[in-house]
Amino acid sequence: MTDTKRSNAQRLRDSLEDDIINGRRLPGERLDPEALGREFKVSRTPVREAFQQLVASGLVTVSPKKGTFVAKVGIDQLIEMFEVMAELEGMCGRLAARRITEQELAALHEAHQRCEAAALAGDSDEYYYENEGFHDCIYTASHNAFLASEARQLKQRLKPYRRLQLQVRQRVTNSLSEHQTIVEAIEQGDPVAAQRALSDHVLIQGERFSDFVSSVRRMEAPLERTG
Repeated sequence: MTDTKRSNAQRLRDSLEDDIINGRRLPGERLDPEALGREFKVSRTPVREAFQQLVASGLVTVSPKKGTFVAKVGIDQLIEMFEVMAELEGMCGRLAARRITEQELAALHEAHQRCEAAALAGDSDEYYYENEGFHDCIYTASHNAFLASEARQLKQRLKPYRRLQLQVRQRVTNSLSEHQTIVEAIEQGDPVAAQRALSDHVLIQGERFSDFVSSVRRMEAPLERTG
């Protein structure tokens, strides 16, 4: 999804996400909707929609009669959420390997190809949005509406942090390779391999854990220096 295809709310949300996760907007900072509207040349509606999406991601909080504020990030909670996300994705992969239709498999291959194009272009944000489509194909192919709904909801909350991971050097390349393993397991109808591949793809562990913590800590450093 190119920038021109994104709505004003999406572009504003992405910009605020980047500011927050990279420490340019600090925990506790108030977000002024009127100032943001002027800065991004948008009406109140996109600002309100962006705020709602950021609240769903846990990046901002709304205090009645006080305003909207940047939330404080808790690494422990984020890791716990990724652990649950890995289990949900693994379950979707296991069911998809057993239940996917030929049409759904074709859609998965097409989504994988779009991810590959974004990776070759070196655009981590474009890759993220195509990556969303890739995973959504698997949720649909699980043919379990409740599971798919839970996975989509948690994925939305983790969106900015999944984007953050993709900014780490070589992560997009590695992610694409992991996608290939996932596609092959599902295509071969191997539920065990599909579950393991998807769970490992999402789970933050080993070197990825250290990279992730380091990235999140960057957000907190400016606050600690001014505290």
